[in-house]
Amino acid sequence: MKNSEIKDLSVAELQEKLGSEKESLRKLKFAHQVSAIENPMKIKETRRAIAKINTLLHSKSNTK
Repeated sequence: MKNSEIKDLSVAELQEKLGSEKESLRKLKFAHQVSAIENPMKIKETRRAIAKINTLLHSKSNTK
């Protein structure tokens, strides 16, 4: 997910997206533990997406 796409989301949408990304990361990690997943870079991409969302949520909450 690109930064420009994330910046256009509201706080509620960001929180919803954060929850779904965390769930996705949990599933990816579990699948990787059981057997090697096809693209392990997905774990890294998901972690970075979570970090971007958290950063935006933090900055939006500090501006209010």
